[in-house]
Amino acid sequence: MPKEYRTIRGDVALPYKWALGKTWTRFFDGLKEEKILGTKCTQCGKVFVPARTFCPVCLSDMAEWVEVKPEGEILTWTFVSAKYYGQVKDPPYIIATIKLVGTDCGFHHFIGGVDLSDAKQVRQKLKTGTKVKAVWRPEKKAEILDIAYFAPLK
Repeated sequence: MPKEYRTIRGDVALPYKWALGKTWTRFFDGLKEEKILGTKCTQCGKVFVPARTFCPVCLSDMAEWVEVKPEGEILTWTFVSAKYYGQVKDPPYIIATIKLVGTDCGFHHFIGGVDLSDAKQVRQKLKTGTKVKAVWRPEKKAEILDIAYFAPLK
């Protein structure tokens, strides 16, 4: 006789603090100054944003810092319309993977400056390859949301 399984709902809140270390501290301090800083591998030449302590490609230590333009292009995106526990933003919103100019990786952030009232029109307007630019929030806190969002360029 097969066993029946069922589930019950339970919510778990796990507050925590991150120890940023020197690399992430420098990255976030750069955002406070409206600068997007990455690290460049001295072995293979790849540039990563956010900054890394070692190259994920060749595993070399990364000590060279570079400032990249606050512009890039959308690699992929998703329209979030459902609310779930732990969101930092109330839906609807768009989250995207953006390849910043001069980098070799994707950077995840919000897309703004787009009318979200009609999902069909959003799909027509936003495409892979859409050029975007960072929009900075007025008051900086040395955190990722110092970039309020990336807006499509006209």
